Amino acid sequence: MVDAATKLKDGGVISDFSVTDGTFVVDDAAVAIRDYASDGFNLVIGHGSQYGGSISEIAKDFPEISFAWGTSADTFGLANVYAYEAASDEGGRVMGIMAAALSQTDNVGIVGPIEVGDAKLYVDGFKAGVLVNKPGATVNVNYIDSFSDVALASEAAQSLIKAGADVMSGTAQMVVGAVGVAKNEGVLWFGTQANQTSLAPDIVVASQVYHWEHMLEEMITNIKDGKLGGELYKITFANDGLVIEYNDGYDLSDDVRKLGDAAVQVFKDEG
Repeated sequence: MVDAATKLKDGGVISDFSVTDGTFVVDDAAVAIRDYASDGFNLVIGHGSQYGGSISEIAKDFPEISFAWGTSADTFGLANVYAYEAASDEGGRVMGIMAAALSQTDNVGIVGPIEVGDAKLYVDGFKAGVLVNKPGATVNVNYIDSFSDVALASEAAQSLIKAGADVMSGTAQMVVGAVGVAKNEGVLWFGTQANQTSLAPDIVVASQVYHWEHMLEEMITNIKDGKLGGELYKITFANDGLVIEYNDGYDLSDDVRKLGDAAVQVFKDEG
């Protein structure tokens, strides 16, 4: 989301923006959200499904300010709240298909945070993709009940590898711990939300990357036109909000890449 805002600032769509990051404690995020609204920002974004409760309460106190939050489909019936979500199951399915093709043990592992929002969509989609390609494969999912606990993500990855996984994926900020374990063990990794190649160039195969800028620009245009909220946005392959970015440093076979590209095209064709 910060990348998207940066692109819009560079393009002159917005004049400036401010970021408060690392607010994994919801109460801390609520303070930041209220402070931004009090300071008169035109749009205040709570970028995380855990911030919905805070947005629903604070937005009522600032009816002239627009709020947005994701990933969820609930505007709480408020005219000044936008909601947005990613069809992350689409990219999950695409990469699950490729993961199954690359696995030598027919055993794939997934590290998840909390079973909500785009995290759950992604995990479910990835698992489905593996089983579409290899119905008899084993797919172990380990939710650690945290978006931020890197140590727990590392432990989860270690347990999945001990159980036989030779290809893994995961979602949320804590996956840096899991990627580190995968790198040390030579286990292949598929990323999501952002391009994770830089974390482990030798083992990251591809990443599903979120591009929020088109959605964000439309939201800002609506706000300038006086529509402060009440609408849901979703990024997909069809509207170019989701993109599969391959790691050029990983020697992916043409056959497997064609599997991934074909799966993406199906979603694009379906719209």
